Amino acid sequence: MKNKGIIIFLLILTVIIVVVIVGDYVSDRPNRSRPNPFAYDVEAFKSVNPDLIHYKESKNFRIGFQEPAALAIQNKKIYVAGDRSLKIIDLSGVLSSEFNLPGKVQAIEVWDGKVFLAIDNRILIYDEAGNVLDEWQPLKENSLITAIAATENNVFVADAGNRRVIRFSAEGEMRGEFEGKADEDALHGFIIPSPCFDLNVNDENELWVVNPGLHAFENYTFEGNLRSHWKKTGMTVDGFSGCCNPSHFTFLNDGRYVTSEKGLVRIKIHKRSGEFEGVVAAPEKFTEEGQAPDVAADNQNNIYALDFDKKVVRVFKPKNSTGL
Repeated sequence: MKNKGIIIFLLILTVIIVVVIVGDYVSDRPNRSRPNPFAYDVEAFKSVNPDLIHYKESKNFRIGFQEPAALAIQNKKIYVAGDRSLKIIDLSGVLSSEFNLPGKVQAIEVWDGKVFLAIDNRILIYDEAGNVLDEWQPLKENSLITAIAATENNVFVADAGNRRVIRFSAEGEMRGEFEGKADEDALHGFIIPSPCFDLNVNDENELWVVNPGLHAFENYTFEGNLRSHWKKTGMTVDGFSGCCNPSHFTFLNDGRYVTSEKGLVRIKIHKRSGEFEGVVAAPEKFTEEGQAPDVAADNQNNIYALDFDKKVVRVFKPKNSTGL
């Protein structure tokens, strides 16, 4: 009798264990799983108050690339790289010229009639006819160039692979580099969780670098000394969220920032002070969980976005503008 009781107890225990396991399995299926108490609801942030949207899309045009890569605006021309080639397009979307390249482009800058292209771990310089003007020495093997900004005497390169900014002369001589180090309680080096690392020079010849892991903009002297910074972390429309935003940015001709974010994809404008000003394009304009578009601006403050997911150049103009 004693053995029989033990057997009955073990059978009951086995049934209970099976019921628990099956219950857990069923409850963990996608359509039956319990809500994650730590998850945040991005749906609430996708909708933007229309009063905050200061731009409207005026046109868009396909560029014929399977893998669009980078965008720049200069001298009333659009420079778009992708598929191992470069296309030069007028502002109405008509192709002016095109030439092949020796590899995939990671970043582009146009300055004084020269087209600076980052291909692999080196900088190549072309004229608009496709002639190679110069090719600089390759960087370290693990370098990943994600942005280029040129001035009259300097060229700055963002190297996401080594979390550094490199300063070159106009002839390609390396003048220095810095990793965003700072003193005391300020910012402590560039935090780059993914290859989103942008920089630019504004209308007052100031070098600004995005520290994407901190959702911060940092202003450095050309020698690499931190002068000032501003940051705004948050899911709301005035902040930057995720692991590495803003992903791309450019300046309007009066020094305001145009920022582009991934994940919750949107394009916004911030004042010189960093204060949020308004939205160019809300998340509903883009592919859900898509890539952050590359952005550029012309001298009329029209904004051009290279939409990597839809493979088009999209043009946004201020709502109070009658041009374009």
